[in-house]
Amino acid sequence: MTFHERPEPGPATPWAFPTPARGALPNGLTVLRCHRPGQQLVAVELVLDAPLTAEPREQEGVATIMARSFSEGTDTLDAEAFAAELERAGATLDAHADHTVVSLSLEVPNSRLERGLSLLADAVRAPAFPDAEVERVVANRLDEIQHERANPARRAAIALYAELFPADDRISRPRAGAAETVERIDAEAVRAFYRAHVRPATATAVIVGDLTAAGDVDGILERTLGAWQGDSAEPGVPAPVRAADPGERGRVVIVDRPGAVQTQLLIGRLGPDRHAPEWPAQVLGTYALGGTLTSRLDRVLREEKGYTYGVRAFAQPLRSGAEGQGRALLGISGSVDTPSTAPALADAWQVLRTLAAEGLTGEERDIAVQNLVGIAPLRYETAVAVCGTLADQVAQQLPDDYQAGLYQRMNDTTTEAATAAVVAGFQPDRLLTVLVGDASAIEEEVRALGIGEVTVVPA
Repeated sequence: MTFHERPEPGPATPWAFPTPARGALPNGLTVLRCHRPGQQLVAVELVLDAPLTAEPREQEGVATIMARSFSEGTDTLDAEAFAAELERAGATLDAHADHTVVSLSLEVPNSRLERGLSLLADAVRAPAFPDAEVERVVANRLDEIQHERANPARRAAIALYAELFPADDRISRPRAGAAETVERIDAEAVRAFYRAHVRPATATAVIVGDLTAAGDVDGILERTLGAWQGDSAEPGVPAPVRAADPGERGRVVIVDRPGAVQTQLLIGRLGPDRHAPEWPAQVLGTYALGGTLTSRLDRVLREEKGYTYGVRAFAQPLRSGAEGQGRALLGISGSVDTPSTAPALADAWQVLRTLAAEGLTGEERDIAVQNLVGIAPLRYETAVAVCGTLADQVAQQLPDDYQAGLYQRMNDTTTEAATAAVVAGFQPDRLLTVLVGDASAIEEEVRALGIGEVTVVPA
């Protein structure tokens, strides 16, 4: 029997995260373009300089209501007609408000790019914000708040942010607003926020896809987003992120949920963000600590002890400033059955102390690099993924070539540097721990651990 020769892999194809071409339209709108041959679905993200810190205190959540109302009609189309036109173009349009910006995301086939961009342009150029539609969006948000408070993971996040940041900082309160502020929002409040903060001069459009197949992109942009007019203005400067006084040791907050059979864990503190030189090492170290099923936390809490289906460590950038005044939330999250709450915390603290004493291994560092850097070409196969990362760079005031440089810096990071970063970020005696669970069943054992002053609050 004759067998064909087994094929051998060819040489690896060089890859780097794409750097966009930067330009501007006559109306002041900044445009970042990234040509991705063969990508028939074009991704567009419009980044608006409308931070949450600009919301009136008594109407927090208005940025989110505005974002969700952009697709509820324009000066020429009502909400139903606008949705029908999106469907005819084969397009989708979403919007959300984050700490630093409001973003609108469009996906459309490149053969219908002009129609998709026309609808996006109309949504920001002349939104109708009809009274009835805004009232419906507000009502939906108020219903959503009830679900958030009933969700253990979301309730833990609300408690963590309230404890971690000063009460006078917008970031300490729910991103999409609380019930007492959202219920004060009406269509006029949305229109006022729009007039004050939405203009092309401070906005950036990111467009990614096969732009050659899309046709005359310059002309399309001029006829669509270029028709959007507004006052000139300078971009805002994000306020520095401050932590509340952590005291001399860690803290524990138990959000009491009587009868709960599980405890939701959320452990965190503030650390460096992407502007800091140690960020690549922080990313690698955090991944080795709790980024995958083979990480240290999962090996102990899931594989050895069976406390949980999974626990993760993460580093989440928050409100960043160009001068490095932004911070990131360094956290550990997961859930365990109620009787395992204190044992799981004790073992998690032991993992952190062992990490500080022994450091990461070279194998752990290599696995982190392989899983974060090695799979990047797969992660960014789609135009949507590339567009989202470029838009995130805009929101975080990072240079256009940041992501490409990040992968190189992670690849060059030593085991010692990754160890130093994760040990500095996750200091066991400086962590804030939020537990959402049955206080009567877990409080006494948690106090006995000595990991911080314990406070019990109602759910």
